[in-house]
Amino acid sequence: MKDVVAIFTELGRRLATFGDDEHSNAIINAAIEQNGWFTKDGIMRAVDAIRSEMLNGEKLQQWMSCYTPTTRPQRVAIIMAGNIPLVGFFDLLCVLCSGHKAYIKPSSKDSVLMLHIVDLLHNIEPMVDIYTYSATESYNMVIATGGEDANRYFESHFANTRRLLRGSRHSIAVLDGTESDDELRLLTSDITAYSGLGCRSVAMIFAPSDMDVQLPHCEVENPKLGRNIASIRALYRLQGKRYTDCGGFIVVEGEDFPTSLAVVTLRRYNSIEEVKQWIERSSDNLQCVVSRHTIANSVTFGKAQYPTLCDYADGVDTMLFLTQTS
Repeated sequence: MKDVVAIFTELGRRLATFGDDEHSNAIINAAIEQNGWFTKDGIMRAVDAIRSEMLNGEKLQQWMSCYTPTTRPQRVAIIMAGNIPLVGFFDLLCVLCSGHKAYIKPSSKDSVLMLHIVDLLHNIEPMVDIYTYSATESYNMVIATGGEDANRYFESHFANTRRLLRGSRHSIAVLDGTESDDELRLLTSDITAYSGLGCRSVAMIFAPSDMDVQLPHCEVENPKLGRNIASIRALYRLQGKRYTDCGGFIVVEGEDFPTSLAVVTLRRYNSIEEVKQWIERSSDNLQCVVSRHTIANSVTFGKAQYPTLCDYADGVDTMLFLTQTS
């Protein structure tokens, strides 16, 4: 079988023209029909993020040098989410790069795109270890993503299986008042990408108490989201609630994460130390922090939706989980 880095590097090469031809556009249209929250821009963004951050041969080699792939492949079940396009891809990459066999269950909301990727991988290397998950079979390990109810089921169903279960998390941005107009424009993409459905979508903005926060107006990417925003506007007007309308999202001042899609909380602070302490206390619920240079280990504006190979979901090193099998 071909070297795993060579396989994924070739996948990146083949995805370079995704969206430029009739066949891939048909796949995009089928994916949108399957999941009404998907858009062509969102799908192309997801493919671009995967290509640029996860399918570069040099980056893959450097990343894999930190781990020792197993010489005794085990059966690993991957139960994927479907909130954003190809959200389950990284787990598949990790399982194969760690030397195991992947048994995948794509989400019913994202099977078109995922199975297209699987077809490409099998075309590149027919012997690649990707198989179909079955609830009636047993597995050595499982990686599953879902809400509280789903995770309770996973805990029960895989009670005797080594498991990595993921729930929902939030992402934030931290402003210090020195951001350029271009950085604030990029922040809007961190908020609105994938209609705000991803755990890396910014849902809370920290800003100095005296800062006049002026976020650029942006267009609504998805008609479903547009209807959602219209309903929120109507409700807030009825309630007499103050808000800032940014077109593609609504900003309200407060201290808690929003419970409605397309709403972003603006939280004020008096010192950056307050924010750092809050981040430390809230680390178990945070996925990504966006800032210019204020917060250590944060990502720059516009990069929230471009996780690197080392940006593990929920802060748990997936490769370490897979390679330390004892």
